Amino acid sequence: MPKHTNVVRFRVKSGKQAEFESLFSKADKWDGQLVHILARTGEQSYVGYGLWQSEEHMQNAMPQMISLLNSTRHLLEELSPELGVTDPVSGSVVFEKLI
Repeated sequence: MPKHTNVVRFRVKSGKQAEFESLFSKADKWDGQLVHILARTGEQSYVGYGLWQSEEHMQNAMPQMISLLNSTRHLLEELSPELGVTDPVSGSVVFEKLI
């Protein structure tokens, strides 16, 4: 069974970066989660990344991930009318190389 990954792009309201980072850093480890990363990609831009043992594990953790997102929603700016405040994607890992 291949590993699975999810990536979510966010834009945080100006001056709310520390609060956003704090909420993410306090998130529990969920069953089947191998890696949970929050990367700051710009002054107000972030990417959340998760690596999972399987797609099933990721799907099972979806309620907790949504709960984490809901706890930060008031800190986020709309990315676009079509996307709202998040730009999520997920898929099967096709290549992995640990260096």
